[in-house]
Amino acid sequence: MLLDTSGSMRRGGRLARAKGVAAWLVAQAARHGDQLGLLAFGGAGLQWLIAPGPARRAAAVRLPPLGGGGGTPLAQALAAAEPVLQRYAGAWLWLLSDGRCPGEPPAPRAAAQVVIVDHDDGPVPIGRCAAWAERWGARCVPAHHIQGERR
Repeated sequence: MLLDTSGSMRRGGRLARAKGVAAWLVAQAARHGDQLGLLAFGGAGLQWLIAPGPARRAAAVRLPPLGGGGGTPLAQALAAAEPVLQRYAGAWLWLLSDGRCPGEPPAPRAAAQVVIVDHDDGPVPIGRCAAWAERWGARCVPAHHIQGERR
């Protein structure tokens, strides 16, 4: 799972909501006995918040307070995730982002399935997550739909 911690994610509580979605996804993976890793990316660079491995172990990990800011190195995060995805056949990649990053990120190749959880809920949405999903053959889900499914 890739979690965007950029400056734009800090606005309007997006980062807090994304952390809630991430925690829910970790719990679901643990319930199903899946493997899981959580990589945060933002102005501070890349940081594995949960090292790839059994989700049961990861479920006990509390997500730390995360500072946001700076640009979003999404391309670097995707590159860092590729070797991990290659190790786990059938792995899914969940990208939690508002899509506000420079450039055009490359499509992830090693993921069996890609789901983009779109946190672009600002007053003027830019629609990048949906555009990436279309180009990548991925699924794009507005963040509030995931939160609605949790209840």
